[in-house]
Amino acid sequence: MAEIKPILALDPTLGEEGSCPENPVIRNFSIIAHIDHGKSTLSDRLLQSTNAITEREAREQILDSMDLERERGITIKASAVSVRHVHNGKHYLLNFIDTPGHVDFSYEVSRALTACEGAVLVVDSTQGVEAQTVANTYLAVNNNLEIITVINKIDLPAAEPDERAMEVEQVLGFPAEEAIFVSAKSGQGIPELLERICEVLPSPREQQTKRTRALIFDSHYDDYRGVVVYIRMFDGKLSVGDKVRMMGTGRTYTVTELGKYTPKPQKVTTLGPGETGYLIANIKALADVRVGDTITQELEPAEKALPGYEEPRQMVFCDFYPATTEDGKGQNFEDLREAMEKLALNDASFTYHAVHSEALGFGFRCGFLGLLHMDIIQERLEREGGVEVVQTAPNVTYELLKRDKELVEISNPADLPDPSLWLELREPIVRVELMINTDSVGDIMALCLSRRGEFKSQQAVSEMRQFMTWEMPLAEIIYDFYDKLKSITRGYATMDYEIIGFRKENLSKVDILINGEIVEALSFISHRDTADKRGRALLNKLKKQIDRHQFEIPLQAIIGGKIIARESIKGVRKNVTAKCYGGDVSRKRKLLEKQKKGKKKMKSIGSVNIPQEAFMAVLDTSE
Repeated sequence: MAEIKPILALDPTLGEEGSCPENPVIRNFSIIAHIDHGKSTLSDRLLQSTNAITEREAREQILDSMDLERERGITIKASAVSVRHVHNGKHYLLNFIDTPGHVDFSYEVSRALTACEGAVLVVDSTQGVEAQTVANTYLAVNNNLEIITVINKIDLPAAEPDERAMEVEQVLGFPAEEAIFVSAKSGQGIPELLERICEVLPSPREQQTKRTRALIFDSHYDDYRGVVVYIRMFDGKLSVGDKVRMMGTGRTYTVTELGKYTPKPQKVTTLGPGETGYLIANIKALADVRVGDTITQELEPAEKALPGYEEPRQMVFCDFYPATTEDGKGQNFEDLREAMEKLALNDASFTYHAVHSEALGFGFRCGFLGLLHMDIIQERLEREGGVEVVQTAPNVTYELLKRDKELVEISNPADLPDPSLWLELREPIVRVELMINTDSVGDIMALCLSRRGEFKSQQAVSEMRQFMTWEMPLAEIIYDFYDKLKSITRGYATMDYEIIGFRKENLSKVDILINGEIVEALSFISHRDTADKRGRALLNKLKKQIDRHQFEIPLQAIIGGKIIARESIKGVRKNVTAKCYGGDVSRKRKLLEKQKKGKKKMKSIGSVNIPQEAFMAVLDTSE
């Protein structure tokens, strides 16, 4: 692996900043946008334009290292890259981060923006400003970043760059004439963008202390080297061999390697103020590294840590159990545990702990950032871990205030105590921002009101598009809200949401009994006004999903001890009187009574087989 010289911006012997490659002008920025607006393609073109990669090495989505990212065309993990560029005779070091666009990975965007002074906002010239365009822009503005607007995909026949630039000015307030028109695919406009980055974006702030302070903005686990930590230097410097301390956890380590991604990893001996790079220090577990923590020198520690940001909070939970394959061989619980442990080494944003279900056996209760995150984790488990899983319906986190004033979090309806112990049950409320077409406004308002939404604001983006803000319970949008939104607007709507707090509501726990036994995996928490309707709809779906047995199976939905809905799955019945062609009627009655006793005995000792589809039936809230 090639080794490059250290960059010490404070070394007076190196002359004026930017005068030589050893003392470049530093620019730190992130690339932000809505999903599928061309962030990763723009990153590829920046790498090629700065000669960081050759044409032979070039490929699409070069920073998206996972096969899953390439197949789905989305970015899941942020990628930090350092490239060199010469502009007007000055040498520049451009440190940029390609960030995810989906709402479930907004915590990745917040990490990246904390480590930057600027942001490149990418807007698709065929789609315009979307919900997450607005959300990511607000994140950048709140971090006091300088923002450069880029209108991308101008080479497409449907492109309307001038209209989209005016849209950006109207919605976000950035002057339309300052937008740069770019085609990341063909490379048109890339030189102008590089010029604007060098001239407009600010240099890293001055050091506030001579003592070392570096912010951890990401990390991943390497099988051979342990945890690789991505850092942004703010004050002081770090060198190989330094003994460092994590100020949040108090743990100490010795730095064994420092480097940058260019985009290939290149070792350096020192990282100075304003630089980004990676650090390896024989850290064994990802849990030992806290994103947002500050690294300082052990011998001369900093007095105060850098202002970090909160750990990502899991808001959607569901259970994973080992699946039974078609040949009847069940997969081992230990195989699933091993797959979970390996995945947790590379994704610290999801949590898991062992649980047991009467219906499904031993499994894991997992926490996710959102539904896409849950889908990604399940697919990675099956691909990378080689296991098949049965997944229960997802639910959200609630806050329970007990009568003794203790406040606890409830992530599983089965953990909810007797209602006599409650004082109040609170559900998470989100602010939902919708970008929709104008002719769908009425249908969208009806949809949001049916999900207990509270209207907040509406803004005309253009003659054909509207930007709406609602507040509604998270539990009402995690199931099929997005699918219905896309269906109503013929695929044109986009959505972004942000959790704003918890609110007291009239909530109840609905238990589902199958053959007289509670199946905890099917229990759910619902608003009392809609609990009867949801319980009845779920029983109708279970009736279709569960096969008929040789005995009648009662399905019941209960709140506390009160049955609010009931359905029955009729038993498969043999006509035992078919052989009776005559004689006294008592012969038929005798045979029917004998059959009845057999059915009763079978029901008392029989078990009901519940398929995977039945556990997912709770997802569909429609009738």
